[in-house]
Amino acid sequence: MSILIDEKTPVLVQGITGEKAAFHAQAMIDYGTLVVGGVTPGKGGQRHLDRPVFDTVKDAVKATGAQASLVFVPPPYAADALMEAADAGLRLICVITDGIPAQDMMRVKRYLMRYPKDSRSLLVGPNCAGIISAGKAMLGIMPGNIYRRGNVGIVSRSGTLGYEAAAQMQALGIGVTTSVGIGGDPINGSSFLDHLALFERDPETHAVVMIGEIGGPQEAEAAAWIQKNMSKPVVGYVAGLTAPKGRRMGHAGAIISEQGDTAAEKAEIMRSYGLHVAPSAAELGQTVAQALRTIA
Repeated sequence: MSILIDEKTPVLVQGITGEKAAFHAQAMIDYGTLVVGGVTPGKGGQRHLDRPVFDTVKDAVKATGAQASLVFVPPPYAADALMEAADAGLRLICVITDGIPAQDMMRVKRYLMRYPKDSRSLLVGPNCAGIISAGKAMLGIMPGNIYRRGNVGIVSRSGTLGYEAAAQMQALGIGVTTSVGIGGDPINGSSFLDHLALFERDPETHAVVMIGEIGGPQEAEAAAWIQKNMSKPVVGYVAGLTAPKGRRMGHAGAIISEQGDTAAEKAEIMRSYGLHVAPSAAELGQTVAQALRTIA
């Protein structure tokens, strides 16, 4: 099994006619993803990458039966695109776009709350690498060749560190069920907890890698939840061990501001809740291998 997507998930690409969207949509198709169409307002009726293009997400869902979308819409228009996707009934929306204003994301999250929880779209991102179920389907911009099929889930605020973990694991003969990039913005569509719960329920996932960053309480909250709710070993890592207080790093949400925000503090919190903490990014794969040996 896998979480969120597999080879049977029908996928739309919002903004498919843009250069970057078309490039990554083609890579998704080549990987085996069931891309059934795209959405670009004003270009409905055309074909792109040999897929139909629609003016609205509702039209696309009605015609194709799509269940998920990948959003490549520029920041000023991204919030409207996300709310349109939710209104069309898609169960999964993944947004790659960087630079969406925090207030726009607050508006999107409030909009999603109008739907019952059991039928509400799951939003992944923004500013993320996307989702890949190794060997099955890809909904994002990651290099698919580094993901070997296996039994370890990955959830990460950092796209590139998610790649690094997958590559190190591949070199050790360890594979991935699904890797999810939740994004590095201060306001995420979904959190570590949302995806950890899915991995806990997935019988094919035997262990999970959780990669955090400086800034925000997500990692500490997730570690406490893991101790109480997860039966599977979790490997933790926090980027930014040498970042001084007040330093912002790359992602908009990666800024140290309060006690518990530094990488060292977060790593210590993870250890206190029983996670296997990787000493450095270079030792992610080895730490996963050690964690797997505890359940062998």
